[in-house]
Amino acid sequence: MKELQLHFIHPFKMNKDIRIVIADDHPMLLKGLQDELTVNNYNVISAASNGMQALEAILTLQPDVALLDIDMPLLSGFEVVKMTKDKGVNTHFIMLSFHKEADYVTQAKSLQIQGYLLKEDPFFEIERCIEAVLNGQLYFSKSFNSTILNSASQDLKKLQLLTPSESTILKLIAQRMATNDIAESLFISTRTVEKHRSNIIGKLGIEGGTNQLTNWALTNKNVILEL
Repeated sequence: MKELQLHFIHPFKMNKDIRIVIADDHPMLLKGLQDELTVNNYNVISAASNGMQALEAILTLQPDVALLDIDMPLLSGFEVVKMTKDKGVNTHFIMLSFHKEADYVTQAKSLQIQGYLLKEDPFFEIERCIEAVLNGQLYFSKSFNSTILNSASQDLKKLQLLTPSESTILKLIAQRMATNDIAESLFISTRTVEKHRSNIIGKLGIEGGTNQLTNWALTNKNVILEL
């Protein structure tokens, strides 16, 4: 006789007890997600069509889980997460996006977001992700290859090696400020800025010199500005 295996989403919660906020600026996608969650007995307590609505719903209702699109009007999904975390709300976040690029994954990791799914993923992946984040685990889409996930983790670790001064200068580089302008704004010499740039290049393992640092900073601007 086969052993009976029980599947728990959370040791204290069944689907209907999980309070969920969802947000997406595409009406059909939002309705489809809400309908699918409802059919599967999840408790969708709010459906937002922009980032500001999502922020207000999360702060007011403090759901167990928030499923957020990244690209939304007024506030991006990442901005909603950051502002919510700054308020001390304990909601678990799952990003739903079309973006597969490593810099988006790095930004999600930098904000300590527990779940990141692609909109092409089947619904059972959403269920698995909800289960994982409620149990304190990370769950990223199976469509991400290990190279992207590892690259994002390594980039984040490298950024954490920067000193406060280096982080400040990198943020200014990401905002397209030239060396002379950075020196003036920080009341330091251009030689000091160049020394910091060299140190940043070394710590981040960027090849190709200062021009490549600028390109890297622009590509990873959103992550850098969260430092």
